[in-house]
Formats: sequence, C-alpha cells, structure tokens
Amino acid sequence: MPVIEVQGLTKTFRTYKKETGFAGALKGLVSRKYETTFAVKDVAFKVEEGELVGFLGPNGAGKTTTLKILSGLLYPTGGSASVLGYTPWKRDDGYRRQFALLLGQKNQLWWDLPARESLELNAKIYGIDRGIFERTVGELTEMLSVKEKLNVMVRELSLGERMKMELIASLLHQPKVLFLDEPTIGLDVVSQKIVREFLRDYNAKRKTTILLTSHYMADIQALCRRVIIIDKGTIFFDGQLDDVIDRFADFKLITIHCDGNKPLPPVELVKFGEVVEQDRQMVKLKVKRDRVIPVCKALLDELPVNDIDIQEVPIEEVIRQIFAR
Repeated sequence: MPVIEVQGLTKTFRTYKKETGFAGALKGLVSRKYETTFAVKDVAFKVEEGELVGFLGPNGAGKTTTLKILSGLLYPTGGSASVLGYTPWKRDDGYRRQFALLLGQKNQLWWDLPARESLELNAKIYGIDRGIFERTVGELTEMLSVKEKLNVMVRELSLGERMKMELIASLLHQPKVLFLDEPTIGLDVVSQKIVREFLRDYNAKRKTTILLTSHYMADIQALCRRVIIIDKGTIFFDGQLDDVIDRFADFKLITIHCDGNKPLPPVELVKFGEVVEQDRQMVKLKVKRDRVIPVCKALLDELPVNDIDIQEVPIEEVIRQIFAR
C-alpha cells in the first residue's frame, strides 16, 4: 500500500476582483465580482515507502498548496488523499505524530530562545523520552555540524545554521513522512551540500518517505530519482528524472578545443548546430541527439580539433524548456 496516495485533488480560491478608483470601491460595497482560481486541479500520484520524490514546478504552480493539503493545513475543494492511511485534513493525533512539514521560508523555532530550548519544547509536545531526545539531538547536530550552536539564540544564528536547526526540529519525533518545501533556499553552497548529504543519508538509513520541492536543481539531481512536475495546478510529468532528460532534452552539448597556436578557420558553424559559446580556440554547440555522431565526424574532418567533449544538457536547462512550453 502506498504511503501517500492522492486522487483528483483540487483546491480553488475565491478572490474578490475590485474595480479601480473611488467609484469602484463604492460599487464593491453593493455588488462584488469574484473570480475562482485553481491552485491545484485534479492532481493524482502515489508515493511508496522510503521514496524521495522531487516535486517541481514554477512559482505559483501549486507545489506548496499540495504540501499544505497533505499536511492538513488546508482543506481541499475536491478529491481525496491518504497519507499513512489517514485523511490529512481530519488532523487525527495519530497522523500528526508521524509526519513533519518544513517550510523553508517559515520559522518554527522561537526567535529569542536558544535552539536547544525550542527543541526541548518540541520534545515535550511529542512526549519524547529524555534519553531518546538527547541521543537524537546529539546524532542530528553532529551530522549537520551545528552541535556547538545549540545554546545560541536562534536570532543570532546564520541562515544556514537556523535552517539546520529547523530541520532537526522537524525530525525530532522521527516522522515516517517528511514534506520539505525549499529546505535549502537562501543557503550558501557549502550549507546546501551539507543539507543535501544529510537528507540523502537520513533517507537511506531511516527509510523516511520524503516529498521535496526545490528551485535548486542540484538538490533534485543529488537526491531524487523520481520527479513530479506540476504546472498551473496540474501534473505535467511523473516519472524517473533520467526520463525527463530523455523525453524533453532532444539535444546534447558538443565542446571542441582546437590548436591554440592559430585561430579557428572560417567554417559555417551554424550548419552543425546552435552555437552556444565560441572563442578563438573553443566552440560549444547544441546538437540534436540523432546528429551527434555525424556532427562530431564533420567537426574532426573540417577543424584542427585537439579535444572533443560530449555532455548532456544541464537539468536546469531541461526544466526551463519544459516550463517554457
């Protein structure tokens, strides 16, 4: 049985459309016009135990709304959802003790207290034994390299340190399901790497089911084999990350380096593919997959090539192209 099962999930918001000017304001007192906006529309997917799934989409696509529904923070307009056998918006106590939601742009720690005191408060709320609490906090702070920051006021922590503490607070009760909404947003490269490695190791060790949204494709590539792409509230793609590249990236990047002692001969490069970058000794081309071999052969025949490199297009570019479509 899937840990998360969603069928026909829909969420609409009714918004008041105000007319401009003073006359419009007076008219709105008597008669108002409303618009119905679909934040999520007929969404369906399943997630098995221990999966770490990337939930992708542009701003306003419906990612956070979906996570909030699955966390019981929002009631859906239609459809059904089951997480660990519970209906999330019924907010059963048994369910609330088995999942965690981490919103990268929201705080759950007390701003004017040391991080340890917020964690101890969470432990009291969840009824966690003192010995288990100390062991869990020790293990998690060691893995995230913030052990020496436990007694520092939250407001005095750096953004990276605070996010790590927020993550520890979310995992303190050892949830079976973890919803992560932009957990590395605003972090420096080093902190992002630490959080990614931690999540990968934690998922492998605990078999925690994780649904992750992120605008950093490095997060998705490092952590997720499967991705769900949502746009305008509707599921656009659900499958393996590699399949996204195979299905939507119908080209590769060919980079050639030529003899550095003389400039490139005057060859019409556009006949080989799209010129992405070029200087006196280097050319990078975007070439259709089915033309890679003949293009490489022609380049070797026509140019003084010292080195040639063939790469997949970065996943960021693939996702950008999908959203552009």
